[in-house]
Amino acid sequence: MSVLSNIKTFSQSRLSWALLFLFTLFFELCALFFQHVMQLAPCVMCIYERVAMFGISGAALIGLLNPKNTLLRWVGLGAWGASAVKGLTLSLEHVDYQFNPSPFKTCDLFVTFPDWAPLNQWAPWMFEAYGDCSKVVWQFLTLSMPQWLVVIFAGNLLALAIIVIAQASKTKRF
Repeated sequence: MSVLSNIKTFSQSRLSWALLFLFTLFFELCALFFQHVMQLAPCVMCIYERVAMFGISGAALIGLLNPKNTLLRWVGLGAWGASAVKGLTLSLEHVDYQFNPSPFKTCDLFVTFPDWAPLNQWAPWMFEAYGDCSKVVWQFLTLSMPQWLVVIFAGNLLALAIIVIAQASKTKRF
């Protein structure tokens, strides 16, 4: 069996989708640790990036339902891609706020969610923003938090691209 065939077979297992879910859960827990233990105030962009990561979690749950079902697997892959693209776009914008500050280009002061899903009212401890988007409040290996999110969301898109390409390969049936 080829490598792509193995990747396709893996994408049809619950383990692959569970790992994706655990991956996003780890990063969400890290965000809450930074916010509530390290007392780093999340900004509007941080909250939107958090929602994009939850989108990947939701995609993982869709795939986890029945990964052998082609329709559900493709819906999960599509939701994963849409969430990762949105997260990457938001992260790149956030990096721009941090490293190219301008009084004419700033993030919003308050998060804006649809009326049907006011997440900041339902769970303010997770979705309320009170930090400044342009401040670098944490760095690891010289990268700021939004720069790490660029790496994380881009890594998601790379993994997704490989998995999507693998879907065209033939799997060996026993």
